[in-house]
Amino acid sequence: MRAKTVALLFCLLLATPTFGQPPKPLPSMRKQAEIQQGWLKLRLEKVLPALMRKHGVAMWLVICREYNEDPVYRSLTSPTVFAARRRTILVFTDRGEKGIERLALGGGSNGGLYQVYRDPEVENRELWGEGQWALLRKLIAERDPKNIAVNISATHAFSDGLSAGEYEKLQQALGAEYSKRLIRAEELPHEYISVRLPEMLPTYKQMMEIVHSIIRRAFSGEVIKPGKTTNQDVVWFMRQQVNNLGCGTWFQPTVRVQRKGSGIPSNLAEDAPVVIERGDVLHCDFGLTALGLATDTQHMAYVLRAGETDAPAGIKKALANTNRMQDILMEKMKPGRTGNEVLADAIATMKAEKINGTFYTHPIGDHGHGAGPLIGLWDRQEGVPGRGDVKLLPNTWFSIELGARTPVPEWDGAELFVGQEEDAVLNAEGKMEWVLRRQTKYHLVR
Repeated sequence: MRAKTVALLFCLLLATPTFGQPPKPLPSMRKQAEIQQGWLKLRLEKVLPALMRKHGVAMWLVICREYNEDPVYRSLTSPTVFAARRRTILVFTDRGEKGIERLALGGGSNGGLYQVYRDPEVENRELWGEGQWALLRKLIAERDPKNIAVNISATHAFSDGLSAGEYEKLQQALGAEYSKRLIRAEELPHEYISVRLPEMLPTYKQMMEIVHSIIRRAFSGEVIKPGKTTNQDVVWFMRQQVNNLGCGTWFQPTVRVQRKGSGIPSNLAEDAPVVIERGDVLHCDFGLTALGLATDTQHMAYVLRAGETDAPAGIKKALANTNRMQDILMEKMKPGRTGNEVLADAIATMKAEKINGTFYTHPIGDHGHGAGPLIGLWDRQEGVPGRGDVKLLPNTWFSIELGARTPVPEWDGAELFVGQEEDAVLNAEGKMEWVLRRQTKYHLVR
């Protein structure tokens, strides 16, 4: 009797999904705002001055109107600021030994990080219309900078936030003399958004724990009932968990199904719901947002057939190929190299090892597809002009995104696509390291 009881308990243990300790919840909204405000202060006091001097910028203008904000605006303002105030003009001036002066013409002080600059002749009214432009012209004349950087770029969206209408008004306000001093900021906003503070990493690691936890649950018997559950059921489970945790998302998750004889599903079109069956291989692409940061993760799962305790050897080999690609890519990622240089080097090594794969790694941080060098696109393996010519910098984060097609003997030699994506850090010493950990084994659905 005792032996039967022990055996029953053992079977129940195997059948019950175990997820380890649940991830630590994020702090309250109020505490999150305090954390973000601390990051902002450090970025404005440490990162921005160094970048302005690196790029020889004497004055930088960030000009935008409500609901037409510059991409860099939210990285320069407090977490409690959700939009520009009417028109907001942020003015950063290198005052030499006095440091970088930060003025706000329109909007508030962002918790005391900016000096609110007003026309002393107009009290108790906000800056508006031509008066705001006239005050900017007066300020520039007083500071007399050697150059005035504005956010215009044909290459980088993050550096192209000055609208055509605002640029026209700025030129009118400055007149011919100061308009001649206008230069394109180009790399300044791009690098300001790209560079990560070491102080951000513990919170980001906590976010990644939440991501991994949701994926583990989604790719388990808790959610998936083979023969009944569809891939879209899994997608909406993930979305609901994100919402329940008070987080946001920057793209709709996907769950794609591959099975013997079905071929590789396209990633160019939305798929109709697919019922998940035993023997299927599942792929998810999933990200969330919190505290002004974004994550991006792709994992794989296998739905066990009756009698199986692990994925077949050929399917496991396919995942091992992508793990090897991760190693290759991260070995090539060094500060000072361009994304296109890293891509070409990684592809050469991958092909020498006879792996059929593609690299499409991107920066991540304030945005999901963040500022910084692209290392390929899934359909552009020859390199990406402009965006791939950017050099890697220390203290930046990347989504190590890639995929490989591997023939599977158990599928009569048909190819299996395995896509992997995991966030990693290029640290201050120039070494790549995972934010949390990578996937080396399939999630198993029993």
